[in-house]
Amino acid sequence: MLYGIAAAIAALLLAALLAALLRTLALRLGAVERRRGRLVALLGGPAVIVATAFVAGAGGWTDVAPLGPAAGRLPDPGMVVGALGLVADLRPVPLPVRAAVVTTAAALTVPFDELGPVVGVLAVGWVVLVTLAFTSLDHADGVMGTVAVVTAFALSGCAAAEVMDGLATLLSVLAAALTGFLMHGWPPARIVPGRCGGLFAGFVLASAAVLVHAGRGAGPSVGAVFALTAVATADAVLVLVSRRRAGRPLLSGAPDHLVHRLRHLGVTAQGAAVLVGVTGFAGALVGMLIDLGWVGATAALWVAGGAAGMVLVLLRVPAYGASLPGKPQVGAHLRVRNR
Repeated sequence: MLYGIAAAIAALLLAALLAALLRTLALRLGAVERRRGRLVALLGGPAVIVATAFVAGAGGWTDVAPLGPAAGRLPDPGMVVGALGLVADLRPVPLPVRAAVVTTAAALTVPFDELGPVVGVLAVGWVVLVTLAFTSLDHADGVMGTVAVVTAFALSGCAAAEVMDGLATLLSVLAAALTGFLMHGWPPARIVPGRCGGLFAGFVLASAAVLVHAGRGAGPSVGAVFALTAVATADAVLVLVSRRRAGRPLLSGAPDHLVHRLRHLGVTAQGAAVLVGVTGFAGALVGMLIDLGWVGATAALWVAGGAAGMVLVLLRVPAYGASLPGKPQVGAHLRVRNR
């Protein structure tokens, strides 16, 4: 217990310090993008990765709190995926390449021996989809980090309930590192996680959800993992349906995500981050309660219904051909990311 608290504090402070240092480095190197007329540093992801890997790994190196076989299989593939994201932040990397690397990492992480070949392949596909969905949440300041924090805390509780102490520690450290990053990444952000942070956080969270629920009943497991990742899923569905209806390329960047539409409704940047974070917390809480057995798996239907309703309402908000409040319509980004 005391080690967990100390590790979380260390990860928070280390991530905050690294984010400040890497912001200065990114501005000097020109590793930036333009958001709402401001140049924002792109190297927030490495701060989260280094803080998480160092603090979580220190428990194993010192034999104070080894991660164990389940959690021990996550950091290395996660860092490889994060490294790919860092490359993608600095130069174009096609989506098929990113998806292939994430798929390979997921295949090395998913416990096929417990899930079996068919369910294991489905789990790999789900990890890839959730990882890419979390990456796309970095479309506005503070959104990906906030959603990832509440998801990591909820999954940490689920892992602790399953007596998976190493995995619970890793997820707590990740949540703390993301919180430290948000000290600089809260709107108006001075540094953003980029694809590096989104891929790393999304991969670790999705893989951890699979590890926590491996070998458990299908109904509660599916309901819990859906509720835990409902916001990222809803954002991806919203974007894909919107672009399909508008006849736009599915992989082209556009201001059509959750927060973009909330901004069109007049919600402030800070208010939108809080609203999305609260929504993510509600879904994560339901997922944790299902996992703990305090509510039935059917509770996930309420989350699904809420997510579907949110998507239907936001689809009616104009997203194309209009500029966001306080944001120029032309020249909004130094680079357009394929979401």
